[in-house]
Amino acid sequence: MIKKLVLVFIAVFTISSYAQEGTASPYSFYGIGSLKFKGTVENRSMGGLSIYTDSIHINLRNPASYAGNNLEILNNESRPVKFTVGGSSSKLNLKSNSGSEKAASSTFDYLALSVPVGKFGFGFGLLPFTSVGYKLESIDSDGNISYKFRGQGGLNKAFLGLGYQITKDLSAGIDFQYNFGNIQNSSIAFRYDDDGFPTQYQSRENNRSDLSGVNFNFGLSYKKMLNEKLELVSGLTYMPESNLASQNQRSTSTISISTSTGQEFPVKTIDTNLEDLGLKETDLVMPSKFSVGVGIGEPRKWFVGTEYTSQKTSNFSNKLYTRTGTAYEDASTIALGGFYIPQYNSFSSYFKRAVYRAGLHFEKTGLNIENESINEFGMSFGVGLPVGSFFSNANLGFEFGKRGTTNSNLIQENFINFQISLSLNDRWFNKRKYD
Repeated sequence: MIKKLVLVFIAVFTISSYAQEGTASPYSFYGIGSLKFKGTVENRSMGGLSIYTDSIHINLRNPASYAGNNLEILNNESRPVKFTVGGSSSKLNLKSNSGSEKAASSTFDYLALSVPVGKFGFGFGLLPFTSVGYKLESIDSDGNISYKFRGQGGLNKAFLGLGYQITKDLSAGIDFQYNFGNIQNSSIAFRYDDDGFPTQYQSRENNRSDLSGVNFNFGLSYKKMLNEKLELVSGLTYMPESNLASQNQRSTSTISISTSTGQEFPVKTIDTNLEDLGLKETDLVMPSKFSVGVGIGEPRKWFVGTEYTSQKTSNFSNKLYTRTGTAYEDASTIALGGFYIPQYNSFSSYFKRAVYRAGLHFEKTGLNIENESINEFGMSFGVGLPVGSFFSNANLGFEFGKRGTTNSNLIQENFINFQISLSLNDRWFNKRKYD
């Protein structure tokens, strides 16, 4: 057990050291940033499916997965304690009608532990939920920079969950989630003299919002053998609408900009009295979310399923930031995916014991800019490689697709994501056979 914990800490340290910005997407400019957590590597390698649960992987999107039936290999007395840690790297090709640019980001994605206690199961962990990381410029008709925008930060989740095995086939669960983080952004309005040269001083607006709040996520998981080989798998989750409290700060700075390095030097800063404007403390409405899915397969052999997710993103609101030409509409995602295991108990071939995953998804993100819906399409592949003992594994995922459009002078992102995780299992509680 100690060796596995050490391995987890090494993985966390490595991923955290490697991670820089959580995203480089220009669409993180809107709302509370781009959605960072879309499931574990195992979920994302199957198009984002969250309906499949088993005894050796943690499903962080459905708290019903914390419960489960005891294993025959453990004399039906218990099931393993499960650890997982994951990170990812992303490369973006940003394309517009006027040109293209490349960007990259890498980040720690999640850390979680699930502990079985009889028919109950507990889960807890930490994950970055949304991420802000953009550098944008607005060009005027003369080809000069009129505005420059920068942003960083995001929202994190710490969660504690409980699952209960109601019957052999049905389990239910609930996650208590505490959200926290901050978003910082700035915008510079450039001025030019009569000869078209930038003036000595420019004006910069600085904003910071410190966010906190709680929400709940409910889940059900149903698995039923239809005959000796085929198993029906289904899942359902629901996250009610909640609020985030936002403590806000705003200031305006007169700055000078180095012509050689681009470094900004504040000359004078004036704080804005947001309390008089009624914006010192605001609430952000976090929309409700619902998902349902179904699949079929042969245990420890193959599985294929589909899932539909909807979110009332049209209810999202943020009084502090209003964007002209920007609106929110209801979001939805359709995912299709599955896995195949050639021979899970093969002694002759290591790769026959590996899990091969694939999937695709189509997502309507809920963001509408200049009357253009921002949609996303992606295809994913992955493999789970056995490591150590007790069905522990390393999971690799690869995803590519596109987000957005070049219509209405917007930006299309062509992305390639690489994910890696460790899923480690151990047995903590053993019944004594002899006194």
